[in-house]
Formats: sequence, structure tokens, C-alpha cells
Amino acid sequence: MENALVLIVEDEPEIVEILEAYLGREGFRTVSASDGNTGMSHHQRLKPDLVILDVKLPGLDGYEVLAAIRRQADTPILMATALAEDLDKLQALRIGADDYVVKPFNPLEVVARAKAILRRTRKSSVEPVLRVSGLNVDMVAHMAYLDLPGGRRVLDLTRTEFRILAHMARWPNRAFERSELVDACLPEGEALERTVDSHMSNLRRKLAAAGANGILSGVRGVGYRLAES
Repeated sequence: MENALVLIVEDEPEIVEILEAYLGREGFRTVSASDGNTGMSHHQRLKPDLVILDVKLPGLDGYEVLAAIRRQADTPILMATALAEDLDKLQALRIGADDYVVKPFNPLEVVARAKAILRRTRKSSVEPVLRVSGLNVDMVAHMAYLDLPGGRRVLDLTRTEFRILAHMARWPNRAFERSELVDACLPEGEALERTVDSHMSNLRRKLAAAGANGILSGVRGVGYRLAES
């Protein structure tokens, strides 16, 4: 965790200065951006270990930056916002934030949450097999299977189907929009949202045939979810 790079996307210089000071004391390196577009540019170029992201930003707002990062990477994201409404918190978590703090916050709490997120995500990042409700997605062998009383049942998946399943297995119970799955999982030339429905139909059929009926479901008005039991 020491020397981890934290990208702070925040348009209030005083808050940036405080966070940089407290994070620096704990051995973190920091880089900052005062607007969403610069934050995205820094993320793409520097590949930070963690992003602390404000919601109200010039240019792209925090939700837009969060969604854009999630289409590209699994970088841990801590939302820092003055919005205390439950719907705002749920929106951030639904899009893919790992945690959030509400302003005005104690910088020591931000540092503690940053450390907790990095411990959790770094532990999971070295886990070669993602497990959701009896489904195993082996990221090394590039295969998905169910361990059943009668033995292991391997799913016969296409490359795109495996990408989709692996992407969703990283965040069980999260609702994924079709557009996100297109950007994250579908190769060039397949970038049509209706194509996702076809892949999902095939995935559900294969999961049901293997004994995992109901694990993959549609979410009305959003997209799809891979559910933990």
C-alpha cells in the first residue's frame, strides 16, 4: 500500500491540499485534477491505484467520470460529495463506486477508507477465481464452471460471453447498463447495445443448462445483474 498513487479529482484547492497532506503522511503519492476532463486524462495516462472523486465538478461531473472509468478499468474509486441524500449515495454505488464520504469530512476518515478499499481490492485482484453463487470464473484458465455433486460442469462460452461474465462477476449484485457492457466487453464491430441482449440470452441459457438458473437476470430500465444468493 505504501507508495500507492492516489488521483484526487476535486475543484476546491483547500480540500486538495488537506488530502494531499494527510495522504502524504501515510506514504501515498498524490496527483490532482480540478475538473472531470483533466481527471479522466490523468487516469488514462497515470493508471492510479485509487481515485478520490468529487461529484460536483466543472466539465464532466463526478458521476460521468465514474461511469467512464468503469467502462475502462477496475480502479478503486472513493466518492467525496456534499450530497448526503440516500439516492445520491445509491447512484454512486450503482455506477460502480467502491465507497463514499460526505462533506464536510474528517481527512483521517478519508485516509482510513482509502486504506480499507486498497486492502480489499488488492486482495481480490490477486484472486484467480471469481465466485458468485456457485459459479466459478477462472481468470487464469479463462473458463467458467460449476462444482456440482456429480462433478465439475464447465460452461461452453464464447470469448465475448466469458468477458461479459467475468466483468459482471467482479461486482456481484450490481446492475450493469447495456452501454457499459458494450464498452467493457464487446470487441470492435460488435458495438451495438442490442447485441448485448443476444449474448445475455445465450449466457442465461447456458447457465440454466449447467444448473445455475436465475443467477443472471434483467433489471428493468437498467440492464443486467449477476446475483449472489
